[in-house]
Amino acid sequence: MTLHNQLENAVKNAVGNLFSVSLESVEITLTRKDQNGDLTVMVFPMLRHIKGNPAVIGEQIGAELAKTDLITSYEVIKGFLNITVAQAIYLKDFNNILAAADYGKTPVDASQSGVMVEYSSPNTNKPLHLGHVRNNLLGYSVAQIVAATGRKVNKTQIINDRGIHICKSMLAWEQYGDGETPASTGLKGDKLVGNYYVKFDQEYKKEIATLIAAGKTEEEAKKEAPSLIAAQEMLRKWEQGDEAVVALWKKMNGWVYAGFDTTYKNLGVDFDSLYYESNTYLLGKNVVQIGLDKDVFEKDPDGSVWIDLTDEGLDRKIVLRSDGTAVYMTQDIGTAIQRVKDHDINSMVYTVGNEQDYHFKVLFLILKKLGYNWADNLYHLSYGMVELPSGKMKSREGTVVDADELMEEMTDTAREIAQEQGKLEGMSDSEKERLYKMIGLGALKYFMLKVDPKKSMMFDPKESVDFQGNTGPFIQYTHARIKSILKKSAFEKGDLKVATDLELTDKDVTVIKLLQQYPETVHAAARNYSPALVANYVYELVKEFNSFYQNVPKIVEETNADMKQFRLALCFKTADVIKSACGLLGIEVPEQM
Repeated sequence: MTLHNQLENAVKNAVGNLFSVSLESVEITLTRKDQNGDLTVMVFPMLRHIKGNPAVIGEQIGAELAKTDLITSYEVIKGFLNITVAQAIYLKDFNNILAAADYGKTPVDASQSGVMVEYSSPNTNKPLHLGHVRNNLLGYSVAQIVAATGRKVNKTQIINDRGIHICKSMLAWEQYGDGETPASTGLKGDKLVGNYYVKFDQEYKKEIATLIAAGKTEEEAKKEAPSLIAAQEMLRKWEQGDEAVVALWKKMNGWVYAGFDTTYKNLGVDFDSLYYESNTYLLGKNVVQIGLDKDVFEKDPDGSVWIDLTDEGLDRKIVLRSDGTAVYMTQDIGTAIQRVKDHDINSMVYTVGNEQDYHFKVLFLILKKLGYNWADNLYHLSYGMVELPSGKMKSREGTVVDADELMEEMTDTAREIAQEQGKLEGMSDSEKERLYKMIGLGALKYFMLKVDPKKSMMFDPKESVDFQGNTGPFIQYTHARIKSILKKSAFEKGDLKVATDLELTDKDVTVIKLLQQYPETVHAAARNYSPALVANYVYELVKEFNSFYQNVPKIVEETNADMKQFRLALCFKTADVIKSACGLLGIEVPEQM
């Protein structure tokens, strides 16, 4: 039983004895740093069940708790009961933490329905960019965090592999490619196809300029440009199953998937299932009739089908065009239903930028109105844009920062700094290169994930690789430092247990208190779909550990065997939790740095 649970039970017993009231829960927080005590019991919420002055009630509960061996002192400030926990209790709880396998995580309950987390979802006409990086890191981390609370998780993406934008890159390759391939050019497949998407745009703009010069309006020129007409014709042929067009589409998409796979592998993310828009774009059309039968949808005179959400503060939304073709909303309705059929899930998280906030409000509401009970368990993990300080990174056409280039530059920056500051003696060249990549990616991931997902952010590559401050490398360096301490002391985990009659310093207790918070931090991050809670927790842990290390006597030279065992165990468990928390963020931590 954790210290938090012990204290909660003790408060419930005290309240029962004093007031003959049975409390369902007790609100307990860390005591404010400007007040005395370790933990604070909130008295105000109890006033719904207990009549009286909160300060007097707090005094009565405090006096009752003082009869137990849990606390050594207490004080009441207005309606807040601050208590100081007995050191022996901290040490007993620390022994429980040491004994816990995979501390902070809950084993997966296979009997429960799972959660599907969607992220990435790129178009197959260009490489992944900076926006995709934040998307992938958020989605992957949320999946890891939710899984750590005991839920089954299915990581998925829907690949936008069809439509006019895909035909544009296909047409440009057909017209200007001269048969070149990723193998013949040495380019990643997604880069090669992306170049032809850019090429199409360049030629299209030239055609528009020519038509305008010939007397067409800009609107007319955009519609009548030969390239666009040819791309539209190619799309029609694809929809009709034209063999040559479908073969070209499969070939070029295959190049792109191979390129994406390389990027995902380098970024350290993966997927359990894949959905393709070419397979899902007709899904949902059958649901339209169900919606009409239930009077959820309404048909206009021209044959188009709509849903009126004005009573919910939204607008009328089309779900089927008058020519019988589906819109994106229809596809998303059908895909959501299909996913629940395909997998044992009753919850879905969509990692999509905040420009789609309205779309997901409508989607979730439609699914709820159609009567799907799992529609209450849908969540849009909405995130803000990522910007870069100008001139910091290479970019394609001055606007889009390529994901591969970004990762490569982060590794290069980490290499320069690590060679200046690191202690890399005894490491082979390949080990050093792996370390540089670990630091570079750790810097990138931590900087992206420490920010609340809903906020837009400025990503500063140089600041992110700083070995001081709230950064990934600072956290990684602390882990390596602890590993060095344990190695120097010839520490072996074995059957780890510490004495419970030690005289601890405030620094010792602070680190234990932070370790105690880890399980609840993981659950809070899962509830809020926010990796930022884990990121900022691990930074606080690292910061307090460094303060502890600077302010206690040299651990390796400690003469009291029990105290030395305790502090080495504290080092060991801190490193263990740093590694675990970083793992939830998709960050590796080095043994040496």
